[in-house]
Amino acid sequence: MDVRRKIRQAVGLLALCLVGVVHAGPVIGEPAPVDLIGTTPDGEQIRIGDHRGKVVVVSFWASWCGYCRRQFPLLDHLQKEAGREQLRVVLVNYQESSSDYRKIRRALRTSTVTWTHDPDGALSGAFTVQGVPHMLVFDKAGDLAAVRSGYSGDPAPTIELLNELLAGPAPSTPVPNDATRPAVGEGA
Repeated sequence: MDVRRKIRQAVGLLALCLVGVVHAGPVIGEPAPVDLIGTTPDGEQIRIGDHRGKVVVVSFWASWCGYCRRQFPLLDHLQKEAGREQLRVVLVNYQESSSDYRKIRRALRTSTVTWTHDPDGALSGAFTVQGVPHMLVFDKAGDLAAVRSGYSGDPAPTIELLNELLAGPAPSTPVPNDATRPAVGEGA
């Protein structure tokens, strides 16, 4: 293992420990423990706070996970139907190599969802993800509305929740981007 990789792993582990000390994990009705949920292959930083007024779905997945692959068409369909003006679906690749992440992205290049990568597990640690698929749904105010762990096979409850959140009112007053929440890897 090269020195750079060891350093990245050590930094990731330290970040995970720091985030774990500061945040016990996401709580329904509260903002996410971290705002930055990744960077797209095009370099766009995805922040929950930048999407106030929209519903945000963050789904942790892995290419080796059959249930993740079953869930993906639903998420892609929801993104297409609702549009990016109302809904932002972000798929976070869970602790896979960059080459595996690139392969699956290429295979699904026509997808309308947003792709990010969590190779060292720092982001998944901040959200207390213990396995995949793991979905978090944030309302228009940026607060956590639901957590779905595993795969039920029945999309109806998720669709009902999203329809309810999409039909709900936008936040009454604009809330500035919450710079008080640390990004993954930053101490509080």
